[in-house]
Amino acid sequence: MIYRNLWIFILICNVFVIFDLTNQASSAQEWPQWRGPKRDGMITEFTAPQVWPDSLKLKWKIPVGTGHSSPVVTDGRIYIHTRQNEEEVVSCLNLENSELLWRKNYPVSYTMNSAATGHGKGPKSTPVLHGGKLYTLGISGILSCFDARTGALKWRKEFSKRFSNTSPLYGTAMSPLVEKGLLIAHLGGHDNGALTAFDVETGNVKWSWEGDGPAYASPIVVELEGTRQIVTQTQNYCVGISAVTGELLWRIPFTTMYDQNIVTPVLYNEMLIFSGVNKGTMAIKVIKKGNDWSTEQIWHNPKVSMYMNSPVLSGDLLFGFSPQRSGHFFCLDVRTGSTLWTSDDQQGENAAILSAEEVLFFLTNNAKLFVVKRNVNGFEPIIQYTVADSPTWAHPVILGNQILIKDASTLARWSVE
Repeated sequence: MIYRNLWIFILICNVFVIFDLTNQASSAQEWPQWRGPKRDGMITEFTAPQVWPDSLKLKWKIPVGTGHSSPVVTDGRIYIHTRQNEEEVVSCLNLENSELLWRKNYPVSYTMNSAATGHGKGPKSTPVLHGGKLYTLGISGILSCFDARTGALKWRKEFSKRFSNTSPLYGTAMSPLVEKGLLIAHLGGHDNGALTAFDVETGNVKWSWEGDGPAYASPIVVELEGTRQIVTQTQNYCVGISAVTGELLWRIPFTTMYDQNIVTPVLYNEMLIFSGVNKGTMAIKVIKKGNDWSTEQIWHNPKVSMYMNSPVLSGDLLFGFSPQRSGHFFCLDVRTGSTLWTSDDQQGENAAILSAEEVLFFLTNNAKLFVVKRNVNGFEPIIQYTVADSPTWAHPVILGNQILIKDASTLARWSVE
């Protein structure tokens, strides 16, 4: 009896170990939205090799279409939103071998603003995966919900009857988020839009804030002063909107040249970090007294600005990319806003940044992937890889030792081996 009970105990332990390892493997394969699992550019499952290889190993590379939208991943499947000719296409691929699992397309004619033709007709918004569904927002503002397993269209919204323009000046770029049963997206166009919450199942509108037109920044959801709120840059403001009711809680006037508010905010402790081209970088604190909301600027660094790049945190350090001096990387002490270092100039027009604690990844628009040591004293690249032969504006996705790179028209899976 003792031996029998012992074997049962061992079997149960093994089951839990296998279950735990399965969960770990599953979590390592999750990249469900803009900038990763927590929408902050943090890689949660990564172990740096003792020696970085001289080159990455290309596992596969396939044509998928144009656009700056980043891939999202769950359960061994990649989802990518692109443009092929005059259609927007949503594709589901096998992560392991790039096999096409399903494909959905719909016609979208679009004329780009002449100032942005070099960036193409999109899509620029990254989809979001949640609860077995995939939500996409196209260049012209078409919002769709697909069954992630089969590709079946669950619901779709287009807003030409509500707004005179259904996208801002340079095309829709904000990436939606899901918060407690609500899909939240900023819709409409220049001078006329609405941050709107939809029921994730039905697409029915739950609340709508019509205080400003959309910008190109993607929102985050945070809890400040005991209140869940959507924080983002709109066309003319930085705002905090109640995630439950859509009520405006606070706002700060914030405009950039050519109305290009793009940077995703970052939360550090109780401070929100904002930036914009030629606006420097600032940290604010949100304050509530009774029913009144206000903000206080904690610091402002006028020498470091971001344009299309969104920064990432690593401990008390803020890493970003400035377009000044033909592009350079920088590091700030996020507690004070002081500049700790800047890199050499002429690094490119933009860089997508991801943090894996002791190392960071900087992917420039000219397809250079820098692996950089977390360092307070200076820019310290460990190694540099070339990962495409065309521009890389989309964010990379890093899953364990696998790296997904979307360039002008293809998607590639690289491996660190």
